[in-house]
This record gives sequence, C-alpha cells and structure tokens, in this order.
Amino acid sequence: MFNKISIALQSAFPNALLETVTFRNEITFRIKKEHIREVSQFLKDELGFNLCVDICGADRFNEEPRFEVIYNLMNLERKTRLRLKVWLEESKPHLPSVVSVWPAADWYERETYDMFGIIFINHPDMRRIYMPEDFEYFPMRKEFPLVGIPGS
Repeated sequence: MFNKISIALQSAFPNALLETVTFRNEITFRIKKEHIREVSQFLKDELGFNLCVDICGADRFNEEPRFEVIYNLMNLERKTRLRLKVWLEESKPHLPSVVSVWPAADWYERETYDMFGIIFINHPDMRRIYMPEDFEYFPMRKEFPLVGIPGS
C-alpha cells in the first residue's frame, strides 16, 4: 500500500517531495511548504485520506530550518495512516492552511500557531486558542523560560 501512495505522490508532485521515510510500517513524507495544500487535497480526493487526525509543531531549536509542522492523516476505509512533515525557517514561519481540505484542521492550526508562532496563511480565524491575544510569547518554543516570564 505504501509503495502505491509513494508512487502516486511522486508522479503527481515530482518537485514537492523532499524525503520519504518508512519506519515500523509507517510512512512519512517531507514536502516543500508551498505544496502542502495541493498535496493534502490530492491525498484526500485521490487516495482517500479523509481524516486529519492531528496537526502539531516541533521546535528543532539549534537546527535550520528550525520548525517542523507534522500532519497525521488517516484513510478510514483502508485503516491506513501517513504523516506529512514540513520544515519552516525561523525568520518566516508561514505555511498555507489546509482548513479548506479538512475543516477539522481549524483548531489544530490555531493550537500550533498559539504554541509555536507558526502562521497559517488563509486560515479563517488565525487567533490564539489558549493564551491571551496580547501574550507575546509562544510557550512550546525551546527558548521559553521554564521558570516563567520575568516581571510577571
């Protein structure tokens, strides 16, 4: 099954795929950020990945690109999972939204924005979900102070 998915993605998006990794019967595709929406639409429409299980961020801190956004997807009919990863530079942590593909991505993207400061372009409601709107920090970034914010 993973071979078919990999071949389909490589033929449909030859310039979008950067890396394919299979580990313990799970497949992960690292793709270019500008192609995330189109690849997501293809995975949903053509390959049946109709559920966006989760979207989360990761801070690679001393590496560049610094941030990683991970999409966990599932084909409910075939009970198949796959993962997409997109790496983002610290200087421009912007990424196209996939809410138009999977409406449930709305909250996941907002949470990733709130915790890591990753901005999802064309998101219908890009505002904080946990922290106050005027909060200047992103708590899941590695430089966030463990003892709290000085002076508060």
